[in-house]
Amino acid sequence: MAPGDLERILAGLPRDPSVEDRVILGTRHNEDAAVVRLPGGQAIVQTLDFFTPIVNDPYQFGRIAAANALSDVYAMGGTPWCAMNIVCFPVKRLPESILADILRGGSDALREAGAALVGGHSVEDDEIKYGLSVTGLIEPDKVASNAGLRPGDRLLLTKPLGTGILATAVKASWPGWEAFEEELYRWASRLNKGAGRVIRELGLKAATDVTGFGLGGHCLEMAGASGVTVALDTAALPVLPGVLELAGMGLVPEGSHANRAHCHKHVRTEPGVPPVLSDVAFDAQTSGGMLLAVPPDKVDQAVALLAESGDPAYPVGEVLEPLHGGALLLLR
Repeated sequence: MAPGDLERILAGLPRDPSVEDRVILGTRHNEDAAVVRLPGGQAIVQTLDFFTPIVNDPYQFGRIAAANALSDVYAMGGTPWCAMNIVCFPVKRLPESILADILRGGSDALREAGAALVGGHSVEDDEIKYGLSVTGLIEPDKVASNAGLRPGDRLLLTKPLGTGILATAVKASWPGWEAFEEELYRWASRLNKGAGRVIRELGLKAATDVTGFGLGGHCLEMAGASGVTVALDTAALPVLPGVLELAGMGLVPEGSHANRAHCHKHVRTEPGVPPVLSDVAFDAQTSGGMLLAVPPDKVDQAVALLAESGDPAYPVGEVLEPLHGGALLLLR
């Protein structure tokens, strides 16, 4: 489904005003997850995500899919509490051992996150799909959102870009795909737990995990919701090994092209930006890093906290006052 199609469909659904007051954050600004108020002043983060395999190893796929779903909770500043499996599997065609390995990968990621696996649902399907519905805990007045960017904020990214391009190479059995798959697993299976801690401890107001819309697409969502312009320094973008060469040969996933087509009218690209870096900026990520908007006086603390968790902190840009002409994203 192309970016924007789902928003049009959701806009046509009826709303129930009698329950709207319990929703702190929902679909209005394309948030990573919903934040819902509970009786007694508490709140939960609720999310759901699943997809088809991007690597060949079932265990690795299960762990990546779980890490990807958990990231939505971390992106809001929440702590994962419990989760349920979502499984589509061709049980008559493939051995049960494959499904067992997928579920084991997801279970291990949940164990690392400190979340309880409490069940799930499965259906027979011709294509493997796996993911999680995750519930997290959060303080209602300490939520990071797409609408929290402020001019002057510095942008830190916690994982390098290019998982969509590498996954395309793996699916095509491109020469060297084995090494690409290892890089995919190394980064996409990492939890964004450390970034979630930074959001909570520093009280950050804006963050997102970088997934299907790519870094550029998610920056646009945040800029539009916040009424600002985001500037990305393309030369500073961290890129996984082999990605620039593959992108230069045109090995870019369809989802990345769709991202560019959907976003181009809101993007200003300065002269001299290599087209391949623009492609990487919109590469559709799976279980990508966290983009943190950090006030200048808290950048050093954020970098130090991420280092304690073993996470990098790549400075990739800043938040500006709105640009003339309505551009929400500046690639420079």
